[in-house]
Amino acid sequence: MRDYFLRRLLLIPPTLIGVTIIVFAITRLVPGGPLERAIMESQMLDAASGVSTQSVGQGMALSESQLQQLKEYYGFDKPIFISYLEWTGKVLRGDLGASYRYNEPVWDVIKDRFPVSIYYGLITLILTYSICIPLGIVKAIKHRTLVDSLSSVLIFTGYAIPGYALGSLLLLYFSVRLEWFPMGGFVSYTFDDKDLLGKVHDLIQHSVLPLICYLVGSFALVTLLLKNHLMDNLAADYIRTAIAKGVSFRRAVIKHALRNSLIPIATTFGQNITLVVSGSFLIESIFDIDGFGLLGLTAILDRDYPVVMGVVLLASLLLLIGNILSDILVALVDPRIRFE
Repeated sequence: MRDYFLRRLLLIPPTLIGVTIIVFAITRLVPGGPLERAIMESQMLDAASGVSTQSVGQGMALSESQLQQLKEYYGFDKPIFISYLEWTGKVLRGDLGASYRYNEPVWDVIKDRFPVSIYYGLITLILTYSICIPLGIVKAIKHRTLVDSLSSVLIFTGYAIPGYALGSLLLLYFSVRLEWFPMGGFVSYTFDDKDLLGKVHDLIQHSVLPLICYLVGSFALVTLLLKNHLMDNLAADYIRTAIAKGVSFRRAVIKHALRNSLIPIATTFGQNITLVVSGSFLIESIFDIDGFGLLGLTAILDRDYPVVMGVVLLASLLLLIGNILSDILVALVDPRIRFE
């Protein structure tokens, strides 16, 4: 098993190289980049002022020297492969480049969003698994009862409503009409002036509505996945044999059936690790939360390619590490599994 995980760890660098090469090439080939935007802005300024400084034969409001300076500034003066090697060299030295929009190091821009995304991501993961696993057990044991039917209605209703749409409704009713919760943001503007209890209360007030939107989508998947596999295991021969030999039903469920039913949950756990950082840019946009997901969306729209590459690099690394953690959890849950 040790050799298996070592091989998986050794596969992380080439996988990251492949992903970043593709994204890096896309950022250089798609139209509407920062160079085109600079040319367009210059043309708009000239049109507004009534002055024409177009270079002969180029049809643009920048001279050749100015255009070359812009290419050097944005790193477009070299072939894609050479530029990628230079970017990789900087990354190995811990330098993700400088943001076009914020004029700051990319790592500083990303680092400011980490606490927000980690806060919502960790709470979402903890609440999801701490509620859905017991709920899945109850639904499997109480199959086709009133408890199972009512919980299924609530779960599927929440799953059918997109998080961002639910967020808009929650804001409209609880923030605008009832004024129970703030309109958005991670904390209020007077957060630093409050005492400890005031800060905790302020943080909870700002967190309730976004957390509801984060949780509704994942509840159905985890709950029904556990319920269906637990029902299959409860109907298996080894459970009937255990009960026939005198094992109590409770012990048969908890010690035998549940452990095997947790295997698919452990398999998908690694993919949810990315939620700790990436979050949902739509939910963050609705609630005006300056998190990692909204940063990635803004960077794409603004063609802030250094930030885009930094976001892709970290998100891909987390996903690969999460997949390895899933394999470890599967091996811990099911001792029959041996990775060779």
